Amino acid sequence: MPKFRDRLHDDLNKSLESAVNVAGGVAGVVAMLTDKKANIYEGALGKLSVDSNQQIHTDSVFNAFSTTKALVGALLFRLIEENVVKLDDLAKDYLPEISDIEVLEGFDKDSKPITRKAKNDITLRHLVLHTAGFGYEFFNKEDLAYRQYYSIPSIVSNTLESFKTVLLFEPGTSWNYGINIDWLGRVLESATSKRLSTLLKEKIFLPCNMNESVFDLTKDLKQRLAVIHVRDQSGKLSPAKDIVLPNPSPVDMGGHGLHCTVSDYMKFIRMILNDGVGENDRVLSEKSIDFMCMNGIGNLRCKGWDNAMPLFTNKGEFYPATEKSWGYTFQINEEMTNTGRPAHTLMWAGISNLFYFIDRKNSIGGFWASEVLPFLDPTSYGGFLQFESSVYQNLINKKL
Repeated sequence: MPKFRDRLHDDLNKSLESAVNVAGGVAGVVAMLTDKKANIYEGALGKLSVDSNQQIHTDSVFNAFSTTKALVGALLFRLIEENVVKLDDLAKDYLPEISDIEVLEGFDKDSKPITRKAKNDITLRHLVLHTAGFGYEFFNKEDLAYRQYYSIPSIVSNTLESFKTVLLFEPGTSWNYGINIDWLGRVLESATSKRLSTLLKEKIFLPCNMNESVFDLTKDLKQRLAVIHVRDQSGKLSPAKDIVLPNPSPVDMGGHGLHCTVSDYMKFIRMILNDGVGENDRVLSEKSIDFMCMNGIGNLRCKGWDNAMPLFTNKGEFYPATEKSWGYTFQINEEMTNTGRPAHTLMWAGISNLFYFIDRKNSIGGFWASEVLPFLDPTSYGGFLQFESSVYQNLINKKL
């Protein structure tokens, strides 16, 4: 290893140690950094579970949760290139039942939701940009109250019934992070008469050489799966035995259903860094990649989230002092972040404290994976911010 990389590796190792080898540390972390050619850092520290002596490794498997979304966004653009769908197609032309979803106007004195028919039809563009009006029960108290009133199951039940929620605003008029990509995945299934898992394998995973990315876990992958943990009010971690995604899943959930290794996800990040070229074949045109990485919501801006379900999430916002927009489908920071990541770069996350960034300007990308709830866990998220800051400090010092 060249000496100029030694400091980088030492600094990144320290970020993992800051999240694991401390009081109240998470069970385990896997983190990687890549350039356009290959991973330039691979780190793993800790265990698969606090109740196990099984060490976490760079080939450990994670519930990808919302980091699934970027892959479905890429699939959308692959199908656009193949003239299967168009960005401004109406979602109801593929899934008529989406027209049954109404706009929430409030609740009456008995907590019954007051709704009305939407004036605007939902398009595929609305879905991929999170401007359709959908929310998440974890982050939106209104969405949670609607689900509770009508006994609608959680979206992580991975059932068709879990989609039957409500719009929080008129489609196309605002931005709100929600179950949009779950709907988008079903639209793409309808357009092709194939399951989402099959589409992703054919169009994304095979050309990217992603061999350990699946919706339904095999026996081998299940044995390597990091356990989701919950942190109680005292800070103690315990395995979340009741929080497990269905396997096999009734529905391939485009918003959160994937399981994968960090190594596999890095191949997807490299595809973006290489303007659409995967390890085995081209996935997307450079024009599509450029478009996906642009602000798609105009003057609208991404905002933070509430802790409607404190077991699952803390209240928060990424880089709150930084203006943020949304692409197809990533968060875009319009200014440099306080970690040093340049303006117009990409990032997003998964609810069990997984975080990634993609920096096309400097041709690098990173992924930080843990399995702990609630979201924005100070120890894991703090470790990620240290990881990202160390990357850019080394970049400034020309050690990358």
